[in-house]
Amino acid sequence: MPSNKNSINILLAPNTFKNSLPANEVAAALAEGLKQSGIDATINCCPVGDGGDGTGKILALHLNAQKRVYKTVDPLGRPITAPVYYTSDHTAIIELSDASGLKLLQPIEYDPLQANTYGTGILIKKALDRKVKRILLAIGGSATVDGGTGSLNALGIQFLNREGIKIKRLPLNLGQLQDIVLSGMDARLQQTELIILCDVKNKLLGPNGAAKVFGPQKGATPANISTLEKSLKRLDRIIDQAWGIKISSLLHSGAAGGIAASMAALCNAKMVNGTDFFLDIIQFNDQLQYADIVITGEGSLDAQTLEGKAPLGVAQRAKSAGLKVIGVGGRLDPDNKKLLAYFDHLININPATTGLAKAITNTRANLVKTGSKIGALIKANAV
Repeated sequence: MPSNKNSINILLAPNTFKNSLPANEVAAALAEGLKQSGIDATINCCPVGDGGDGTGKILALHLNAQKRVYKTVDPLGRPITAPVYYTSDHTAIIELSDASGLKLLQPIEYDPLQANTYGTGILIKKALDRKVKRILLAIGGSATVDGGTGSLNALGIQFLNREGIKIKRLPLNLGQLQDIVLSGMDARLQQTELIILCDVKNKLLGPNGAAKVFGPQKGATPANISTLEKSLKRLDRIIDQAWGIKISSLLHSGAAGGIAASMAALCNAKMVNGTDFFLDIIQFNDQLQYADIVITGEGSLDAQTLEGKAPLGVAQRAKSAGLKVIGVGGRLDPDNKKLLAYFDHLININPATTGLAKAITNTRANLVKTGSKIGALIKANAV
């Protein structure tokens, strides 16, 4: 909406600060600080996502989706409940991390040879039960490197070994894979658009792949990484032999342990850049028309940000609109020259000597202080 032309117009479009605050609360904290500065400004909050952990909830807020909670299982198969969000245009929004996320496990429980995405498959079936036309699946924050076999299992796809017996304990025994049977796949998937919001571009295999890059974050030892890499290679080979689709060559195929790639091949899912899809669906460019300054950010502004994370997408669109962009983060890459090609100013919300645990605890308070600091800089024409 048009704002007061006598005041400066500030658009707050932060991403989630991982392990600390969701994007909407980050925006609220920055807005509180800006108001404390006494600045004469119209402040609009537009929290954003890129397919990473928290994207589903933020997207549901923008689209005024209604939440329903279902029984499902966590990455280790234990009973939990998790939400699915429904919009008025028959779209379901599912956050993989709500059923298959690392956030559901204690660090001592991290085990990517046992963890799988079966619980996410259950949520997809629940959405199909509601006869939705489209499912948006945000896949960041997973605890899994199962190639999506858990979810596909829940959706009726069978993974068989050389004896034609259904493989148990995926992905541990995925290396035994000989055949994939689609005859039992939930037929409703063929009538439902499935869009997967990916927050990384990594491909499935190799030094930048799902096992070697993300496996250690999920508890994988060097031996585990080798096992997972071989298993994903086997999955890639069998899919290629049966359907002529080499999933390891697909952009985003390494996201969330390979779930995007296998669903693209077997369920006709569409993998998309999470940032661009999110910003388009909330009509972000329209909001830029009423802004003078855009403030964005996330937990760490670094080289990964430049790989297509939400703050980069926000900054690129804001700069194209001729706007000033301020980036805030709990951590800034010391070598930030590349970041400065997209951001006019970069601000670390934490004092230089702050440790990680304290930084996470104090995130909201430090965001408020940062908002106040930015307000003072704007008033002094230093931005």
